[in-house]
Amino acid sequence: MCYIPPVPKARTVFACQACGFQSPRWLGRCPDCQGWDTLVEEPVGTFSDAGRHSAAERPSVVQPIAAVAAANTDRKRSGIGELDRVLGGGVVPGSVILIGGDPGIGKSTLVLQALAALSREGPTLYVSGEESPQQIRMRAERLGINDGPVGERLLVLAETALERVIAHTKKVSPSILAIDSIQTVFTDHLGSAPGSIGQVRECAGQIVVHSKANNLATFLVGHVTKEGSFAGPRVLEHMVDTVLYFEGDRGHSFRILRAVKNRFGATNEIGVFAMRGDGLQPVSNPSELFLAERPVEVPGSVVVATIEGTRPILVEVQALVSPTSLGTARRTTLGIDSNRVALLIAVLEKKMGLQLFGHDTFVNVAGGIRLTEPATDLAVLTAVASSFLDRPIDGSAGQTCHVDFCSICAL
Repeated sequence: MCYIPPVPKARTVFACQACGFQSPRWLGRCPDCQGWDTLVEEPVGTFSDAGRHSAAERPSVVQPIAAVAAANTDRKRSGIGELDRVLGGGVVPGSVILIGGDPGIGKSTLVLQALAALSREGPTLYVSGEESPQQIRMRAERLGINDGPVGERLLVLAETALERVIAHTKKVSPSILAIDSIQTVFTDHLGSAPGSIGQVRECAGQIVVHSKANNLATFLVGHVTKEGSFAGPRVLEHMVDTVLYFEGDRGHSFRILRAVKNRFGATNEIGVFAMRGDGLQPVSNPSELFLAERPVEVPGSVVVATIEGTRPILVEVQALVSPTSLGTARRTTLGIDSNRVALLIAVLEKKMGLQLFGHDTFVNVAGGIRLTEPATDLAVLTAVASSFLDRPIDGSAGQTCHVDFCSICAL
């Protein structure tokens, strides 16, 4: 009678699908991101066997930094001025760019336009895991990039299997690769479902290795959570070279592309686009766009100059102060940190004598742009005081907030 050894049980962990936290047992609430019912059981595994073998086959050499050959840093300009500005002057060969934003904000449209513009230097490959080639063609016809040499050099692939995507990439040798989206791509070496923490981390890791080894610039489109951060493990942002966020107000036609990480350019740089029927059009003068619908001589409206990256922009800060019948006054903000606004309101109450504790205060930055510069605090103070006293700010000085702090008392 022969002995049959028992088959070892595959070890699994419970991974949070929002932040990547791992636990040996199931938890109803993630202790890291405080999300409810976000832990899913997944098999334990890091990189696949194919990834480990390819990494082991690559030779490694220790050498002085002076002996390292200089890399080719010639950027590929897309011809889309606002996109090139955010990227630091163009697309760097071998770089991996992660683009995220709310559904329907224009991520796929921007990537398709960029590939069409970059196809003049060679073939580009657009890999879609969410749309069929027919749907991509319909968008291309709307954007006017379906005919001529662009239509021949812009290649389309509807595929979600990572191994087949890499095989097709090696076969056609594109100059630019785009994957829309990384959450739909999966590898057969992991048993978890597409979009899970392990799949996203593994697929992104292999794509980064492939891009670096072949000097191939790659765009990755990623989903975002309701909090506005990228869905999946936080390590995904550390693996890529550039992280771009698409922002915008659904009530307006313009979109803001912001760089929060860029190894080849300035961070916090923004590009402004207008969504039209023929695609995203760059806006060279965003200040004019943001102030196009601003009312004149209205209490609570202040225009302030702010710096976004290397670009000065004029934006409107709106404030509304209204009496409340509730026991606790509301403090609602859009486009600016709510804690900063609460601090500024406390300053007005303590130092300026404005009795705001019985009033609801609403502060909004028009246009969907988000202000982080401390110099904009004066504009918030002035707008809140203007609305509370029901007195408009004198806009004779070019309609900008060129007021001293003591002028609030003169409202």
